[in-house]
Order: sequence, then C-alpha cells, then structure tokens
Amino acid sequence: MCAVTPPAQIRLPNSVHAPATARAFLRAAACSTHHAQVLDEAELLVSELATNAVLHGAPPITVRVECDGSDGLRVSVTDGDPGPPQPQEAGPEDGSGRGIRLVDVISDRWGVHPRPGDGKEVWFQLRS
Repeated sequence: MCAVTPPAQIRLPNSVHAPATARAFLRAAACSTHHAQVLDEAELLVSELATNAVLHGAPPITVRVECDGSDGLRVSVTDGDPGPPQPQEAGPEDGSGRGIRLVDVISDRWGVHPRPGDGKEVWFQLRS
C-alpha cells in the first residue's frame, strides 16, 4: 500500500452520469506521487466499466481507487449483478461494445471477482 494516498471509494448514480462521476472521482482520488503517467488511461477504463455497470449490471455501483506504490494503480467497479461482463463484437461503425476489450488491451492486469450475494467486482491495474 501507498504511504501517500489511502484507498478511496464512492457510490455512483445508476444513471448516464455515472461515467463522468467515476472519472472525476478517479482524478481526485488517484495518488499524485505514483499515478500521473497513467491517469488518462485509467479515466478511459473506469468510464468504460462504469458504463457497463449502468447498462448491464445492477445497483449499487461503486468505484474504488487504490495506490499500490510502485506496483501501480488499482481501480475496481462493483455492481449488484453477479454475471461476469461479456465481451462484445463491435463493428467499425458501432458506437459501443468495446469496453471490456479496451480494459483487456490497455490495462496491465484485470479480472472479475464474484461477490457472493452482492454482485461482482471488475478491476484493472495500470503500472506507473
């Protein structure tokens, strides 16, 4: 864990405003010492996961931001639906359907943890 920045968590609205709220929270909660180089990528990925939680998950939706020091930034989005995210096949003209694939390509690591009786957690890590 980071000695500079403690973990932070927020509950998101179950609305179209969730991705913007998630991005703003991430920017404010991320460790300024360790995460400056990965914030743009992290904002994109948290926005994708928040969008997925609203469109395909269930409330409550939360975002948690943790600094692992030199190991990087860990972000998780939880929602009340236990079903894992399903990667979509998006064509060049499609306006959506790329979220999980972006997380897979851009993040250093990612995964899904079931939360028995409480949905799932989708997380990613970006190294600084």
